[in-house]
Amino acid sequence: MLISDYRALDNADNLEGLIIKKKLMDILACPIDKHYPLKLHVFEEKEEIVEGVIICPKCSRWYPIRDEIPEMLPDELRNEKDELPFMRKWKQKFPKKILTEGKPFNIGKET
Repeated sequence: MLISDYRALDNADNLEGLIIKKKLMDILACPIDKHYPLKLHVFEEKEEIVEGVIICPKCSRWYPIRDEIPEMLPDELRNEKDELPFMRKWKQKFPKKILTEGKPFNIGKET
């Protein structure tokens, strides 16, 4: 096998892994109201989704994806001082409704 064949195989494996991770969206439900399906917004992507947000369209809750890890915690385990900087960092890519009305935190007064 040629080196280019190994590279193509490696890229195909990475693509397959990304497809599988995106397919997880087919089974995820909101931990608060159990709504399904959720919406995925990708902000930064390499071999994996590095940063993004998962949104529940029913209750307007948002769950960050940081360092390739979706953080789908209930409200009482989330910390505003950790969440709002993430929202501000990606303000241009967040849906407007979530910026102003998102739960458990939003930056409505700043928009």
